[in-house]
Amino acid sequence: MTIDDGAAPTGDGPDPEAGGVGDDLAWPIDFTARYGAGLRLGLSLGGGGVFFVAWQIAYLHELRAHGIELDGADRVVGTSAGSLVASVLEADHLSRIHRELSVLAKVPKLIAALAPAGDLQPSQLRAVELFRAAADAAPATIREIGHAALAAQAPAASVMARNVGLLLGTRRWPSAQTHLTCVDAFTGERCVITKAARVGVGRAAAASSAVPGLFAPQPIGDRRCMDGGVSGTGLHLDVLAGSEKVVALALSDGSDVRQPMMTSAPGSTEREIAALRASGSALFLRTPAAVDVAQLMDPAAVPEAIETGRHQAVADVDELRTFLS
Repeated sequence: MTIDDGAAPTGDGPDPEAGGVGDDLAWPIDFTARYGAGLRLGLSLGGGGVFFVAWQIAYLHELRAHGIELDGADRVVGTSAGSLVASVLEADHLSRIHRELSVLAKVPKLIAALAPAGDLQPSQLRAVELFRAAADAAPATIREIGHAALAAQAPAASVMARNVGLLLGTRRWPSAQTHLTCVDAFTGERCVITKAARVGVGRAAAASSAVPGLFAPQPIGDRRCMDGGVSGTGLHLDVLAGSEKVVALALSDGSDVRQPMMTSAPGSTEREIAALRASGSALFLRTPAAVDVAQLMDPAAVPEAIETGRHQAVADVDELRTFLS
């Protein structure tokens, strides 16, 4: 397989009205850029809260038990919950995290990192509601959410970065293949953090998972970055466009989206998938068999997520092995 060196592509440059920082973190969302050209296999791990962390961990762990190891991908793109899973997978900590998930009640650091408890401040609620009600991913919409996130009286950014670091069990960047997405809260630019950024993986994953209002945007270089899903996509398939093959684990394939919310609109996921395929990439997409959106951040949903992920992986083994061959 081709080994990616983590260098950012040039793309078409940031939104001229956004006031870009001038580093290499901003990757404009652009399927025609074919960021994944030359890669044999790409892996996209999408966002979806504590529930989806557990589902992905169980799914990938069961695949590994059957001899399918997706940490061999040439590029692994993680967003929000998927940034944590991507980091765990590439650091070869999958088995440890799988064991800890199975006894979640004994792992308070996971709950602290991913499921904040307690009443939210009015400034936090404002950011949460702006994100929840966002009907599109227009630059102005994203910047409005980001500015509210920057103003919210959320716990200090260092708290989440520390908790995520404890969860991951490492500060070192897992691999050159690891690409974690986030959004500059001030400019609204989509950013992709790689090994070249020289940022600790705990902070990078915390930035990718920093839901506006719930968590403070994380300092990444001279930027303050929030959840990678505040961009109209939880998958960022354009980062893999042009790869020969792509495996994507997503909370939804878009078919169940009936109204716009959280910067996504009906049909946006389907268009993203179609654009990836139009770039020449073959796609294997898997979503959980059932999802209760109200329980995405509820640790009580973890046991069912683990069991569902395991059963779906077993059912997918033959098809996925054929796809990868």
